[in-house]
Amino acid sequence: MRLPFLSPLLGVVLISGFTGTAVLAQDQAQPAPAVNSMPAGQTPAHKAPDPQRQTRRMAKKLGLTADQQAKIEPIFADRDQQLANLRANTTLAPKDRKLQIHSVVRDSDSKITALLSDTQKQQYEQLKQDRRARKQQRQSETPTNS
Repeated sequence: MRLPFLSPLLGVVLISGFTGTAVLAQDQAQPAPAVNSMPAGQTPAHKAPDPQRQTRRMAKKLGLTADQQAKIEPIFADRDQQLANLRANTTLAPKDRKLQIHSVVRDSDSKITALLSDTQKQQYEQLKQDRRARKQQRQSETPTNS
């Protein structure tokens, strides 16, 4: 005798369950909006160089003294400013820009090296070699468009 009462109750439970599942499925099907949405086809820009962060990283890896850090940070700042100017200069041919960028990097590198102890110089050279190896590895893993 309780069957007529259970039937409508069971129907309501089943219908609400199906409806809830459909709503849940719709919510999951819609992609979440991107926090920093960018127009399609654009890649995110790299972070702007930070001379303080660069100095802290170098200090950590090479054990720089406070005096060395104080002298190296302006070198990074100057280098980063020169590189930004070169990259923004649209009048330079790409080949010339690349040569000038390499020249700025070599110049700042020699200034930094002059401030390091012999042990730090060896560690610095090792860090640069490791960076070059990682760069070459990434380039060899990237498929070329021929």
